[in-house]
Amino acid sequence: MTQVTLVDLQASLCDTAAFNTLEDYFRLCKAFLELLTRTQPTRIISPTHSNYAFFQYGESYGYKITRPLNTSLFIEHVDNFQVAFERFVAFLADLKRYQGSVVQHERVNRYLETSEVNKVVYTLQQSIGCIGDSFENANQSRKRVGQLFEILIRLIIQEVGLECEPRTIRIPIPDYPSYELSYGLDLVLSLNKALRAAETPFLHETEIVVSVKTTSKDRLDRIFLDKYLLTKLLGRDVPVIAIFLHDVQRAKVGNSIFSVSSTFKSNHFLGYTVAIVPLDGVYYVDPRSEMRMDEKLREQIRDFQTFLVRDLWSLTSV
Repeated sequence: MTQVTLVDLQASLCDTAAFNTLEDYFRLCKAFLELLTRTQPTRIISPTHSNYAFFQYGESYGYKITRPLNTSLFIEHVDNFQVAFERFVAFLADLKRYQGSVVQHERVNRYLETSEVNKVVYTLQQSIGCIGDSFENANQSRKRVGQLFEILIRLIIQEVGLECEPRTIRIPIPDYPSYELSYGLDLVLSLNKALRAAETPFLHETEIVVSVKTTSKDRLDRIFLDKYLLTKLLGRDVPVIAIFLHDVQRAKVGNSIFSVSSTFKSNHFLGYTVAIVPLDGVYYVDPRSEMRMDEKLREQIRDFQTFLVRDLWSLTSV
């Protein structure tokens, strides 16, 4: 049987019809992890953050370097990942059945203690990111990597039984009847599609707007502005949450190009929260340490597993 190459994985990444199920993500991730095992690209530990590592591809790919990978979350060995993915799918089935009461089950609680939800989601998405990093021109794949993270989050939310789709709405501007504002929303979710009332063509009061980005870098202000404008123009509070993969990037420090730096701007985040409007939830698959240690940030930022297990159900039960 012909072995899958990085060129094959690049082609799969660009196939816009290829990612319709979580199983599609699993297959691509599994193929990438098998490629790592077979080809053994150079593995480099960051000198500034020992829990982050990079892979450097060979000469055929211009010695391209991947994004930093959190080794506490990235499941590098394919057999371990396959078992973890199967547990993840079983957990999503439990979540669909029990919703917010899933934490009452001891078996589920034992699973949640491992934080494996974050690990599986991180490995799925970062495998895609690493494939994207192998392109000759990084701009070829940057947008696609972001699109696939959005689709991944949508598929996970749909898997637990909620309605979740991207939507573009057109909002009339008050006092300017011939003008309307077109708004493209990453995702809109609701517990029950039937709740969408015919007299509410934009957003039903039970629906949640979800902004999904791989990083908050250069995007944070837009999300707060979305919350403010939607609330202002629709004349009621519109719940808006943000889901991010991570907020780190490779950086050069001294003579090393393998340092890791944060792209999260805590002062901006808190400033937007106070000056514009607080978001209804902010979630990271790979939260920064300051998000856990800083009291003000900890009040508003949680990990993605917490979103699935707890906050998703409290948000949609209003």
